[in-house]
Amino acid sequence: MYMKTKQWYEALFENYAEKYDNENFVSGTLGECDFLENELNYDKGLKILDIGCGTGRHTIEMTKRGYNMTGIDLSEGQLKRAKSKAAEQNLNIEFLIHDARKLPFKKEFDAAIMLCEGGFPLMETDKMNYKILKSAAKSLKSGGIFIFTTLNGLFPIFHSVEQYCANTSEEGNAVYSDNKFDLMTFRDNNITEFEDDDGNVKTLECNERYYMPSEITWLLKSLKFKKIDIFGSKLGAFSRNDKLTHEDFEMLVVTQKK
Repeated sequence: MYMKTKQWYEALFENYAEKYDNENFVSGTLGECDFLENELNYDKGLKILDIGCGTGRHTIEMTKRGYNMTGIDLSEGQLKRAKSKAAEQNLNIEFLIHDARKLPFKKEFDAAIMLCEGGFPLMETDKMNYKILKSAAKSLKSGGIFIFTTLNGLFPIFHSVEQYCANTSEEGNAVYSDNKFDLMTFRDNNITEFEDDDGNVKTLECNERYYMPSEITWLLKSLKFKKIDIFGSKLGAFSRNDKLTHEDFEMLVVTQKK
């Protein structure tokens, strides 16, 4: 029988839900949701899709604030954790397992979010990453708002990604090493070592795509998005006042479907 080899992002998240919730980058949920609410004009009648929801931190917080949320993710393990956390808080949230490249929705949502590299830009080819954006666009109604973060291509031109990861990581987090950034593809290849929820230490060869703001603008325009705004992404403190620079590891994108 033919056995499909798991991609690194599938292997990483298959048993890494509890440890994921202890990573330092998940600490910004409240501030990030404050930004989302403001961008959505506090309209709790909106139907919102969380693409690559992981363990559901934004989905759950926004639901607690009264929004109608649907969370999707490729990882069964991440979704199991999300459902468990929602149940503990007596929240009824629809969490579904889906590949972000092939979402089954068509003009069903008023808004979509895709934060903390929720699938995009983890795919192994640019075409696959584009499919995620295309799938998100298909899921949105006309006039729908799309808010996401992605890796900023300006950053690795001026900085060492490996050094940045080492400086921002905390004890117990995944460790990234042997980073090799390719200027021709804007992909960072690295070795990621982490301890899964059962205490097993695992090592994976990973690669992620960094995007220039001009690329993101062009990709979104090709999918009929308008009013594309790009900012610097600060953990837990998203703001339209943060102009994107080469000092930002991630960019924050806010756009609207025609």
